[in-house]
Amino acid sequence: MQGQLHWRSVARTTLQLCALAALAMAFFMRTPEVSGLSMAPRIASGEFVLINTISYRLHAPQRGDIIAFRHESPAPEVFIKRIIGLAGDNVAIDRGKVIVNGSVLPEPYVRFADTRSFPQVTVPAGSLYVLGDNRVDSNDSRYWGFVAQDQVLGKAVAGIWPPAALGTF
Repeated sequence: MQGQLHWRSVARTTLQLCALAALAMAFFMRTPEVSGLSMAPRIASGEFVLINTISYRLHAPQRGDIIAFRHESPAPEVFIKRIIGLAGDNVAIDRGKVIVNGSVLPEPYVRFADTRSFPQVTVPAGSLYVLGDNRVDSNDSRYWGFVAQDQVLGKAVAGIWPPAALGTF
């Protein structure tokens, strides 16, 4: 009898947790499918990524975060990129080396480097400078400028599908 009560308690708690997780997913998470190679090899085309939509209501974006955002270039769509520059930062790219505020940014996540240079820019207030990890095949702030923080949908926290992509960023 006592074993039966224990299993009912476990089942009830499990159902409550599942219901809570479903509510959280409905209101605070998104799962867009990635299209393109700009974040390779960390995030592959066709992979589904879990986006925390409440994260930046609780704290400011940080350099190195992977974010999802809406952008109008060339047509309105959702992009996933890495934050390189925050408001007030000076960002330049010299033969593929990213320089933020005069210091070379260590980027162990970049496997497909680009040797091109881009002039220094200052990130305006309320904006971010973003780059794809696959610099050779990324449409990003080098080409269409800054991302307004009000366009940010949230922080990418994990790959969720296919199973081989399961894991945190």
